[in-house]
Amino acid sequence: MNLSLEYKIQEPKVILDKNPLLLLLHGYGSNEADLFSFASELPDNYYIISARAPYDLQYGAYAWYAINFDADQNKFSDNEQAKTSRDIIANFIDELVANYPIDANNVTLIGFSQGSILSYATALSYPEKIQRVVAMSGYFNEEIIKEGFENNNFKNLKIFASHGTVDQVIPIEWARKTPAILEKLNIPVTYKEYPVGHGVAPQNFFDFKNWLIN
Repeated sequence: MNLSLEYKIQEPKVILDKNPLLLLLHGYGSNEADLFSFASELPDNYYIISARAPYDLQYGAYAWYAINFDADQNKFSDNEQAKTSRDIIANFIDELVANYPIDANNVTLIGFSQGSILSYATALSYPEKIQRVVAMSGYFNEEIIKEGFENNNFKNLKIFASHGTVDQVIPIEWARKTPAILEKLNIPVTYKEYPVGHGVAPQNFFDFKNWLIN
């Protein structure tokens, strides 16, 4: 099957007419095997699909968009690449729904770091395609969301956001701004912090799994 992104898949253990989807989006410089490593721990009724980002860095490392540095070592994101990835992800969801018996009304994005930033951007640009987002160690970048997104209908969207308090890659301050932004859009948000760096604490995993089930 030739879809627009490479991916790993775990079929549901409990087969329904149409099963819900968990789509995993990895961080910068990683690949689809990364988050897929905890697929066996996720609920049995989901299609679990881990997508590989489209931009090839090297040696099995991929990115959703480039991160560039200027002469003063300031980091900046390639927002045009990020927007392209946002639309590729939205299209990839349509392809998955067309090719697998997936319930189009029960799609969850689970993103880490750059994958989390893209999860926000895709869900807020295309809320009709995505019902839930688990955004770990990322932040809300308004510049890569479709113009006029504030007018979208978010009534079926809810978000679980989490961050490590000693994250050395994406400052906790960036993540702390997210709940207020989402609340202003009337999107229900659960926000949690854990005493870790740029990674997923076991408690974080446990909490988002509980949130998914309830």
